[in-house]
Amino acid sequence: MSLSELPLLNALLNSTSAILLYLGHRQMKKGNIALHKRFMIAVFVTSGLFLTSYLIYHYNHGSQPFQGEGIVRYVYFTILLSHTVLAAAIVPLALVTLKRGLKREDSKHSRIAKWTYPIWLYVSVTGVIIYLMLYQLYPAG
Repeated sequence: MSLSELPLLNALLNSTSAILLYLGHRQMKKGNIALHKRFMIAVFVTSGLFLTSYLIYHYNHGSQPFQGEGIVRYVYFTILLSHTVLAAAIVPLALVTLKRGLKREDSKHSRIAKWTYPIWLYVSVTGVIIYLMLYQLYPAG
């Protein structure tokens, strides 16, 4: 796989994370804790692969300038700003939530998971939107 293919891989990993998060949340709501656990471990692994790929790409390539102009530029940077801030916050949130879930500290787990889930889902979905805007809709060069 070449360096230029990593942004697409990252978008696919983010998409997969969003789907796994949603499915895991649904299983929890249905009371299927065993399947919920499997989905959440899978999303954690998928997000870890994303983070690794993302860091490799940006270490080797640097940042990609956004080429859109006008109102779309403001939309893009608004999404990017909220995504970046929440992406930084989700790492410790996800770690604590996973730890509490695996230790079956159910009340502590559910208290933090009600914050972790929507933030993680938002970060995953906006990651895909950023990819589409940056590499598909308004690509450089």
